[in-house]
Amino acid sequence: MLMTVCRRYSNQSFDAKDVLQETFIKIFKHIDTFDPTRGNLEPWLRKIAVNTSLKYLKKQQLFYQRNNELSYDHGQEPSVYSDLDEEEMIAIIQDLPDTYRTVFNLYAIEGYSHKEIGKMLEIEEASSRSNLSRARQLLRIKITELKRRESCQKIV
Repeated sequence: MLMTVCRRYSNQSFDAKDVLQETFIKIFKHIDTFDPTRGNLEPWLRKIAVNTSLKYLKKQQLFYQRNNELSYDHGQEPSVYSDLDEEEMIAIIQDLPDTYRTVFNLYAIEGYSHKEIGKMLEIEEASSRSNLSRARQLLRIKITELKRRESCQKIV
């Protein structure tokens, strides 16, 4: 489960493994702070993995602020997403530019708000929306291309 979280934030498997290792170090170092009366273990572990992934990306200096781009897409998600298996979706997400991938993961998968994402990534809330919109646009293009290739292969 934690490796899946780390893979979503990294486009290289060796980076995801490094982040996972750092995640486990933090977990073992701070396991005494986990209070089972306040919740389940899985969300606590997931939060550590997400935060470790974000810190790793920040160290790599992959984020930049884009204040002038404020577009946001409120459209419906294509049903084609449901046709993809987990590995195909992870591969497509990993192919996104780092900033788009990170915002998409935080918003669409982890469930953070744009305000929370802005604070976490030290960007404007509007930049988070813009990056999410662009990530969705790129995902649609990549999924459409993948489906087109698959249908061409079936014909041949």
